[in-house]
Amino acid sequence: MKKRRNLLLILAVILLALLPLWVVQPVEDVEPFAGADGKAMEAVSAISPDYEPWFSPLWEPPSAEIESLLFAFQAALGGGFIGYYLGASITRVRMRRAWQQGKPCT
Repeated sequence: MKKRRNLLLILAVILLALLPLWVVQPVEDVEPFAGADGKAMEAVSAISPDYEPWFSPLWEPPSAEIESLLFAFQAALGGGFIGYYLGASITRVRMRRAWQQGKPCT
């Protein structure tokens, strides 16, 4: 029963990840999965054409591919950190309960 539920959850996550790729119909001259940075810059320049940024980036990646790679790497590190923390916390609680009950920690 638990394996079946896990399999259904995994399939649901995969479906939720892939469904937008099939559902979104491309529009001419519009990138469907573009980031919000470019749109925000357009909106700010439309509202206030004489706006000047407060600061400039220290380093800009040489291409969009490298920028995407760095973003994915950052997301993977964050996900790994959160997964490690949750796993360590659960293990700590289980070991504490086992120790309090006088059972060997496995």
